[in-house]
Amino acid sequence: MIKATDRKLVVGLEIGTAKVAALVGEVLPDGVINIIGVGSCPSRGMDKGGVNDLESVVNAYSALSIRPS
Repeated sequence: MIKATDRKLVVGLEIGTAKVAALVGEVLPDGVINIIGVGSCPSRGMDKGGVNDLESVVNAYSALSIRPS
């Protein structure tokens, strides 16, 4: 059995104008990435691909909830 501390995890994060999305994956011994969680929420603080209110962007990221997949 693999201990939680021995797991190799990777995270993909997209902060866009419309939404914030994240994906969590576990790198398996054969190099395959197994998706173990996904999440998204509406974005705030972004306009035309640029940050116009950093605090709102951070708050949107903080509101992101990752669900097991």
